[in-house]
Amino acid sequence: MSARILDGAAIGKTIREEVASEVARLSGNGRKPGLAAVLVGEDPASAVYVRSKGKACEEAGMHSVTLRLPADTSESELLSTVDRLNADASIHGILVQLPLPRHIDSEKVLRRIDPGKDVDGFHPVNVGKLVTGDKSAFRPATPYGVQQMLIRSGIETKGAHAVIVGRSNIVGKPMANLLIQQGPGGDATVTVCHSRTRDLPTVTRQADILVAAIGKAEFVTADMVRPGAVVIDVGINRVDDPARPRGYRLVGDVAYEPVAQIASAITPVPGGVGPMTIAMLLQNTLQAMKQADLD
Repeated sequence: MSARILDGAAIGKTIREEVASEVARLSGNGRKPGLAAVLVGEDPASAVYVRSKGKACEEAGMHSVTLRLPADTSESELLSTVDRLNADASIHGILVQLPLPRHIDSEKVLRRIDPGKDVDGFHPVNVGKLVTGDKSAFRPATPYGVQQMLIRSGIETKGAHAVIVGRSNIVGKPMANLLIQQGPGGDATVTVCHSRTRDLPTVTRQADILVAAIGKAEFVTADMVRPGAVVIDVGINRVDDPARPRGYRLVGDVAYEPVAQIASAITPVPGGVGPMTIAMLLQNTLQAMKQADLD
């Protein structure tokens, strides 16, 4: 058996086109969603990601602002920047790119963002709304993207046993909350595994849907996967590879080739979950503008 490849690039493109169509309709009424990204310092990976977000916004017809601040920006200066964006009516979504320099308290900054503009879904207000099933919650883009991928790929979650490897606030915990909610892409029985889970392979082999989000290159091996399971690889890691022009290659948290031989469906890295994240960020920004219009 060879797994069906879940093409996040294609699904993400469809969602971005849907968002662009809705943005065009709203723009005729003089309204345009606005997203502001704040980048502190010169982290190369963060800079690439922020550029990708800005390009995606522009392609969708959205208003996009990127604020690049030096690495020695003080915490108070960053908080003031967030305050200005909170007060800017043309900005409906704010994201502060992580990680931040060590001298800045990330939690303090994230909590300063207006919950109504928190399109990353990290503010405690949105976390609480997600847990209680409030439809106005902003769902963190990566797990939201995984859920949409499952729905749009025709993978049934109702009654399925979903096992998540990783308990981060960015992926693992919100992924669990999305999968247990009632409705499409939900109604699953969820197990969350982590570094203290005993006999991890025994647990992961019980999964109908296995989500790997642990941040360790090729951590999930074929012996950890039940034949016929759906495998979602959220990880993206650099491993040394002298044979490649750049001296490295990108791999996920799953040993792709051997697992693809026994899974029923699998996401590639790259081209799987990654493109879905940006698509759902645009969706969240559109949602933010619509909710702001109702206030």
